[in-house]
Parts: sequence; C-alpha cells; structure tokens
Amino acid sequence: MAISYFAEDIKSPDIKKRTISSWIKSVAETYGKRAGDISYIFCSDEKILEVNRQYLQHDYYTDIITFDYTAGNVISGDLFISLDTVRTNAEKFNTPYVEELHRTIIHGILHLCGINDKGPGEREIMEANENKALAMLPPEILTAK
Repeated sequence: MAISYFAEDIKSPDIKKRTISSWIKSVAETYGKRAGDISYIFCSDEKILEVNRQYLQHDYYTDIITFDYTAGNVISGDLFISLDTVRTNAEKFNTPYVEELHRTIIHGILHLCGINDKGPGEREIMEANENKALAMLPPEILTAK
C-alpha cells in the first residue's frame, strides 16, 4: 500500500510528497476509507488527451482522469493530472497555481471515496468537499511558491 508520484513527458511538480501523502490518508479516513495503492501520473495536455481518447473515448483535454481500483474501504487508483490544464484552470479561476494543483490532487481522491461531480448538484458537493480537504492541509503548503 503506497502513494506514488510519477511524471510523464513533463517535469514533476515541486510538491511535498510526504506531507501530501499524509494529507491524502487523512482525507480518506474522514470518509471511512484507507489509502491503498495510489499512483499520480503528472503529464502534459497531449498525454492526458491521449489517455482520454484511448481509455474513455473522450476527445477533449481535462485536468484529471481517475482510474478507480477501489476494493471495499481501501481506495486505490491511477490518477493522471495534466499540469498544463491545472495551470490554465488556475488562471481561469484566478486561483494560485499551487492551490489549484492541490485541489486537483484531492479531487481524484474524493472520486475514489465515492463523491461524483457529473450529476445535478454534484459539482457543488464536490467543490465543498474539495474546500474541506484543502482546509486540512498545513497552511504553508498553499502559500509556498
């Protein structure tokens, strides 16, 4: 059971992996879940588009694709995050990049915990849960440059 971080076709983001892994485990516990094998694959827009087309038959860019391998209360999955789209979203929503990156990191975990964002009213529920999770991060993480 491990949380792993990889970069494919881009430079890995400057994140505090130990702190982030502890945070992920704490967030999962608030939903009665345990972190299993979770892999983050940070990539470019081109790579996430390729994954979206190949595995989901979607022809568009996105910030995160979550492949869910959860069994019972042990959450596991592969989470592809496009750092290009995270940066674009940070600009679009006038949010610091580091905050948008951590929001995206936890967004995938929330999916693994069973929270959806595609149906009516679900986006607002997801956003409230993202905000609650971000509040659990040590403040210096979101203020880092």
